[in-house]
Amino acid sequence: MRSRIFGLFLILGCLAPAQQRKSDTYRGGLVTPPLPKPRFVLTDTSGAPYDFWNRTSGSVTLLFFGYTNCPDECPMHMANIGVALKKLPPGLADRVQLVFVTTDPARDTPVQLRRWLDNFDRHFVGLTGTVAALEAVQKAAGVPLAQKTQPHSGNYSVAHANFVVAYTKDNLAHVIYPGGVSKDDWIHDLPLLIKETWPGL
Repeated sequence: MRSRIFGLFLILGCLAPAQQRKSDTYRGGLVTPPLPKPRFVLTDTSGAPYDFWNRTSGSVTLLFFGYTNCPDECPMHMANIGVALKKLPPGLADRVQLVFVTTDPARDTPVQLRRWLDNFDRHFVGLTGTVAALEAVQKAAGVPLAQKTQPHSGNYSVAHANFVVAYTKDNLAHVIYPGGVSKDDWIHDLPLLIKETWPGL
């Protein structure tokens, strides 16, 4: 089942009007007010605790909630970002972190997460945890909770938020990237996000 954006404008606030600052610069959607970076600790693919706030401090951080059995949107987002990072000038890619949080912990074991993410970029971080912990993280990030479709079937799908939240070095997300954003859009926007200085930063 195709992943969906659930109440994006209600959950994340209104996208900035076209006349506002930088709305004609970024290929993603500006969000106002910006979303604060959440503080949480989950488990990475090596089995170690991963403190999201501390480990991503000072870098552009792309946060996405999805699952490895997703047939369309998850691999599309990961592939586009992976290609874009490889196209960045030397040194810039190191200033971007992609953190993928599973919404399907029953099937997305650390080994499965690592193997799947390595198809796109070996530097991508994969995180998992208990169902309760993952739901708490989604709430903290301001995204709607993922829901299983046909939960009693072994071949279930997971409907989840289909957008990447981009935090800049002020620890706020001013821009989000919904499904349909292309690799060329990421190639255009990532250097802008890296260099960004929002008012008050």
